[in-house]
Amino acid sequence: MKWILALFPRSVLIWVSIKIRPFLRWWYRGSEFYDPIDGRGYRKFLSYGYHTMRPNALSPGTLSLERHRLLWLYLERETSLLTQNLRVLHVAPEQAFYQRFKNFSHWDYTTTDLHSPLADIKADITALPFAEETFDLIFCNHVLEHIPEDQKALSELYRVLKKGGTAILQVPLDESRTTTFEDNSITEPKERTRVFGQYDHVRVYGQDYYQLLEAAGFQVEADAFFSKIPPEEVKRFSLQHERIPVGIKKG
Repeated sequence: MKWILALFPRSVLIWVSIKIRPFLRWWYRGSEFYDPIDGRGYRKFLSYGYHTMRPNALSPGTLSLERHRLLWLYLERETSLLTQNLRVLHVAPEQAFYQRFKNFSHWDYTTTDLHSPLADIKADITALPFAEETFDLIFCNHVLEHIPEDQKALSELYRVLKKGGTAILQVPLDESRTTTFEDNSITEPKERTRVFGQYDHVRVYGQDYYQLLEAAGFQVEADAFFSKIPPEEVKRFSLQHERIPVGIKKG
């Protein structure tokens, strides 16, 4: 898996995975693991990782990772966002969610990215082509660690979010770090993978990430929803501990 991730561009990986996903869903059917996103059981989840391979990380049916399954459970159990009539922006849409969100008749759902074949609108996150206060809900997950001007990107997300709106802003976050680490002199892909965890990451966020969100204007909650999940579900859904960064634009 690791060499495949390193060899092919993400846009190619997305296209290929769409084609093979029905076969994977059938081949790995079983009951050892359960994906709450598609409601199916699997005999195993696949290993995944750019730097360190994580066992039982990738669901064969939805291609969801631990963070996707955790977020789905959070949305389903802790919020009413999945059932509300909303105008939604999804930045760099994940396959795990894309078709399900797109099929929501009660959502006005727009996707954006510079390169993804799943994007409705090709756009730079630091210069979004939307009017102020357009969206009720924004998903921008595991995007900001790729963006050199992350503060500018956050300002744009805040600008296009409606007052009272919600932004889900997950990033790879090292809770053991007090401050974010970045070094613009590191540009070689192998060195970026070693230092930042992935060849196209430009930083490792620390606990000050939440302050960065607040500086952009968001009212921030680092939701510890994971702690509410019973241990047997953590194992069956194959989840990892992380807090979910939620930003609200004050009305």
